[in-house]
Amino acid sequence: MAAPLLTLQNVFLTFGGTPLLEGAELLIHEGERIALVGRNGSGKSTLLKIAAGLVEADKGEPIMQSGTTTRYLPQEPDLSGYATTLDYVEAGLTEGDENYRALYLLNELGLDGTENPANLSGGEARRAALARAIAPEPDILFLDEPTNHLDLPTIEWLERELLSMRSAFVLISHDRAFLERLTSATVWIDRGVTRRINEGFASFEAWRDKVLEEEDTERHKLNRKIVREEHWLRYGVTARRKRNIRRLDGLHALRDKRRNLRQRTGSVDMQAAEGETSGKRVIEAVDLTKAYDGRVVVSDFSVRINRGDRIGIVGPNGAGKTTLVKLLTGQMEPDSGSIKLGANLQMLTLDQKREQLDDTQSLKDVLTGGLGDMLMVGDQQRHVVSYMKDFLFTPEQAGTAVGKLSGGERARAMLARALAKPSNLLVLDEPTNDLDLDTLDLLQELIADYSGTVILVSHDRDFLDRTVTSTLTSDGDGHWQDYPGGYSDMLTQRGKQPGKQGSSKSKSRKANKLAGVPKNKPKLSFKQQHALKTLPGEIEELGVKISAFEALMANPDLFTKEPDKFTKTAKDLEAAQAKLSKKEEQWLELEMLREEIETGDAA
Repeated sequence: MAAPLLTLQNVFLTFGGTPLLEGAELLIHEGERIALVGRNGSGKSTLLKIAAGLVEADKGEPIMQSGTTTRYLPQEPDLSGYATTLDYVEAGLTEGDENYRALYLLNELGLDGTENPANLSGGEARRAALARAIAPEPDILFLDEPTNHLDLPTIEWLERELLSMRSAFVLISHDRAFLERLTSATVWIDRGVTRRINEGFASFEAWRDKVLEEEDTERHKLNRKIVREEHWLRYGVTARRKRNIRRLDGLHALRDKRRNLRQRTGSVDMQAAEGETSGKRVIEAVDLTKAYDGRVVVSDFSVRINRGDRIGIVGPNGAGKTTLVKLLTGQMEPDSGSIKLGANLQMLTLDQKREQLDDTQSLKDVLTGGLGDMLMVGDQQRHVVSYMKDFLFTPEQAGTAVGKLSGGERARAMLARALAKPSNLLVLDEPTNDLDLDTLDLLQELIADYSGTVILVSHDRDFLDRTVTSTLTSDGDGHWQDYPGGYSDMLTQRGKQPGKQGSSKSKSRKANKLAGVPKNKPKLSFKQQHALKTLPGEIEELGVKISAFEALMANPDLFTKEPDKFTKTAKDLEAAQAKLSKKEEQWLELEMLREEIETGDAA
C-alpha cells in the first residue's frame, strides 16, 4: 500500500486536567473515505482540527506528504468579513484552482453568490461553507457534521458530489444513512484512544459491540485474578517470604491496572414524563390551505392523527414543514379549512434552533426554572444535580451558562428540560441535530415506548425509518401526501425521489383508467397468503422469547456465576432478534403488496 497522505500518531491532549486524547492516531490514504465516530465529548472534532492543523496537541502532530492540499468544514462556519457568499467561496481558492466551481457549486446548493453573509440562515451558511470546502477539490477534506441544517435534497446532492470526487475525506456525522453510503473505513474514538476497521460505518456498530463485550470479559477476568491473589495472600503459605513479597507486588500491579482503566461514558437515562391519556382522535384536519404573499405552502390538506401515531414530516427547505406543523397543532390559523384538536392534549414542543434556551441562564436554572435546587419530573420531585446526571452532565456544570455549552450539550439540556414536563403529544423539530449516535438510539427507544402521539420533522432518513408509522411529504405547490411507514417506505410507494412530480407508475395507471384499458389483476400467491396469516403469530412468539432472554440477561449474577449460560443466552437473544427483524420485514413487504393490489383493484 502507498504511503499515507497524512499521518497522525501518538496524539495526547489534555483540557483542564482531564485527558481528552491519549495516544490517538489517524492515517489517511489517497481517495480514502473515513467515518470518525464516538460519543459527544470524546474528542472527534478536536482530533479533526489537529489533523487539519488548526489545533496543536500536547504531543503528536500531523505529518503530510509534500504538496498535499486540505480543506476543513467547521460545524459553525464564520462568514464575517465578506461582502457576498461568492467572495467567501472564492477566498478559499488558490492558484491553479478552477474559479468557475465557486459559482457553480453555490448555484447547485441553491445560492446565487450575491447573498450578504450577515443575513444567511444556518442552513444557507452551511451550504456556502460546503461550496468553499469542495470547490478546490483538495486531496483531503475534513468534514465536521456537514449535513446539519441541510434538507434532504441537499443531503442527497452532497452524497452524489462527494462520491464523484477524487478527494479523500474524514467525516463526522450523526446521519447513519449518510455515513453508510459514503465511508469505506471507520475510526472510533473511545476514552482517548482510537480504533480502526477498514470497513464502512455499516459494519461499525456490530464491531464496536464485540469490542466492548471482549473488554467486559477482560475486566471480569482481571477482577477474578485480583480476588484469587488477595485470597492467596490472606490464607496461603507464609513461610516463603520472598515469594509473598513478589505476589504482593503483583497484586499491587493488578490493582493499579484496574484503577487506571478508564470507565466507559454512561448512557443518557432518557424518559419522557407522560401526562394524562389523550382522546383517541388527536388531530383532525380537513381541507387546510395556507399561503404567504400569494405562494401556497399548504393546499387542501386533510389528515386524521390518532393516539399513538408517529408522524414524520419531510420535504425541502421552504416547502412549508414548519407551517404545516403549526397548522396541525393549532398554533396557526389556516386561510381555509378546519382543524380540530382532541381532548386532554398536553403538547410538548422541541424547537430546532434551541431558541427556547436562554444563553445567559445557568444549566441549573434552565432545568428548574430558577426555582432552587429541585424540579418536578412528571409527578416526582428530583434534585437538579441527580437529574443532570441522567443526561451526562457533571455536578460542576450546574452553574455553567447555557451559552458556553457545546452543541451536543445544548441538545441534551433541551431534551432534559422538555422531557421533565408531562405530555401526551410530542412535537420534535429536527431533534437529531448535535446528538451522538448512542443518544440517538436512546431517543428512538423513547419514541417507541412513548404512549402518546409524536409529530417529527427530520432530514435524518435512518431516524425516520426507525421511528415513524407514516410520512407526510411535499409533492410541490403546497400539496402534501401521507404515506404509511418510514422514509424508505415512502420512496418505495412513490417510486421516485422526493420533490419530483408524479411517478411514471402512477401516470401509467391513470392513463390506463382514462383509456378504458383493462388492468391485469395480480393476486397474492397461496404461499404469500399463508405467510400473511401465520407471520403475526410467529412474530408474537419471538417477542415472548426475546422478553424471556432479556429478563434472564438482566440478572446481575448470571455473568459471574454462570458465564457459559450468559454467553449462550446472549447468542440466543441475538439470533431471536435477527429472526424477528427478518419476519417483521417479510410481513411488512407482504402487507404493502396486499394494499397495493387492493388499491389497484379499487382504482
